[in-house]
Amino acid sequence: MKKQDRLVRGIIGDKARAFVLRTTDVVNEAQQRHQTFPVATAALGRVLTATLVLGAMLKGDESVTVQVRGDGIIQGIVAVADPNGHVRGYVGNPHVHLPLTENNKLAVGEAVGQGLLFVIRDLELRESYQGSVPLQTGEIGDDFAYYFAHSEQTPSVVSLGVLVNPDYSVQAAGGLVIQLLPGGQADERFIQELERVAAKLPPMSQVFADGMDPGELLECYFGPLGVKIISEMPVSYSCDCSKERFQRGLVALGPEELADLISEGEEVETVCRFCGERYHFPLGELQALLDELSTAKGGT
Repeated sequence: MKKQDRLVRGIIGDKARAFVLRTTDVVNEAQQRHQTFPVATAALGRVLTATLVLGAMLKGDESVTVQVRGDGIIQGIVAVADPNGHVRGYVGNPHVHLPLTENNKLAVGEAVGQGLLFVIRDLELRESYQGSVPLQTGEIGDDFAYYFAHSEQTPSVVSLGVLVNPDYSVQAAGGLVIQLLPGGQADERFIQELERVAAKLPPMSQVFADGMDPGELLECYFGPLGVKIISEMPVSYSCDCSKERFQRGLVALGPEELADLISEGEEVETVCRFCGERYHFPLGELQALLDELSTAKGGT
């Protein structure tokens, strides 16, 4: 039976919370939609995986946006997630190619470069929350660990991985985030044991390539510390774009710019940056939008 992408939440020793997730299909879909080369696939996949964890910390109709603004040739990464396991994202330059690092790894840090990591939470009726930290290595996992520690004052273990096949498809992807709860931050023995186990963890991409699922990973490595599975949910690459949304964007241009588009005599094609979906607006539809705008303006 084919393994499914899932996010599992658990408690370790009543002193830390854990989020473990398999994102192989999520990252594969992102790769196919954006036709990313391996370095961009790994960078985007790690960000999508971490953003899903941030989304799982929200509730209701809240959402979280992550922006990685580095000066490297990947030209930035953006991802958006909700509390229901849906995520979408894109990279500025999907066709990044760099030599492997000295230890034969994809050069994600070099591709991302130096810059800032932004996390923006849209909290429904409350004010949005934004935090930012300098990128530490550009390898994404280190950067999110630094963000949690310094922007949210939550010491965290973060491990993210993407294994890319020679044909550019994704063999495996996933991640793990462990955060100390208030009761665990004063327990030095527990922290030392947690760090000892975390240091022995294999790469997340290898764990999921070997067929282990998130719950098994948690039990296998952290079971001796006492693991309780709290919940699990499917995760998926999901975009909420629509022709109506792009139509509203055309209307927002105003009558003059809309008239200029019509005067060019060709239909307008819009492309969603998150999923690559294309929406076409023939001249007749554009004219109808302009007529509606003109009528509304004349009636005010």
